[in-house]
Amino acid sequence: MNGGKPFRLGVLGSGKGSNFVALADAIAAGTLPAQVALVISDVADAGILQHARSRGIAAEFLPPGKFRTKLDEDAEPAYVRRLQEAQVDLVVLAGFMRVLKSDFLRAFPQRIINIHPSLLPAFPGLEAWKQALDYGVKFTGCTVHFVDDGVDSGPILGQEVVPVLPGDTAATLHARIQQAEHRLYPATVAALACGRVQVAGRQVVCR
Repeated sequence: MNGGKPFRLGVLGSGKGSNFVALADAIAAGTLPAQVALVISDVADAGILQHARSRGIAAEFLPPGKFRTKLDEDAEPAYVRRLQEAQVDLVVLAGFMRVLKSDFLRAFPQRIINIHPSLLPAFPGLEAWKQALDYGVKFTGCTVHFVDDGVDSGPILGQEVVPVLPGDTAATLHARIQQAEHRLYPATVAALACGRVQVAGRQVVCR
């Protein structure tokens, strides 16, 4: 916890918001000692906004600007400002489909995390479950990591292994990875909220 105050999350998402739902459900169940202070999406009709509003959580669409894969020079400071105004302790990416640049990262040093559907450093980037299936690996999974200037390259907080089964399709494998994500993300955020994470370079220990 943060000086006796609730640990405040700012969640960014672009899509349906299933990982946000997993976090919100864990908070409601008492297994994640935090509160979602704000949800922001770069997509006006994103499902994550609807999920947040149905739970009485502040949810906003902020225009991302002219670029397809990142926030532009006007959008980035707007996102940072709203998160700072909400006094978030941690920025949680939940299917946010834009790369965050240095100014954003400097505003929240080691306070931005993401979940990726593979066992990093294997299969970074888009559709990692399909990359794993096409490569023929026997195991894949999901990874929670700090966000840095690279693509899915920050220090690793936690991972969960998911087997690739005979007859798997991209859809069935992705569904099983998402089930693992919904366990791993709340547990990792809980460790951060409780101060049970120690970071030394790329070495991260969750006590």
